Amino acid sequence: MSPLGFLTGVLLGSAAAIAFVLGVVLVLFLFNLSGQPALAGELPALTRSVTLFTTLAGVAAAAFIGWQRRYRWRWLAQSGLWLMLLAMAWYYAGPQ
Repeated sequence: MSPLGFLTGVLLGSAAAIAFVLGVVLVLFLFNLSGQPALAGELPALTRSVTLFTTLAGVAAAAFIGWQRRYRWRWLAQSGLWLMLLAMAWYYAGPQ
C-alpha cells in the first residue's frame, strides 16, 4: 500500500468513527429532549457536525476505493477529499 493510500485509509477510518459517535450522541440527545430542554440548543451544531463528518467519510471512502483499485478518477476523488478537509478546517477554525 502506498503512503497516500495509507493516509487516505486513516482519514476514512477516523472520519467514519467520528461520524458514528456523533450520530449516537445525536440519537441520545433526541431521546432526552423532553427531560433536558437545554439540549435543544445544541441540536443544530450537532446535526451540522454529523453531516460534515458523514460527508467526509463518504468522500474518503470514494478516494480510498479509487486509489486502491487504480480507477482513472482516483485523483479527482483525492482532490475532493483534501478540499473537504480544508473546508472543514475553515468551518471549525473560522470565526464562530
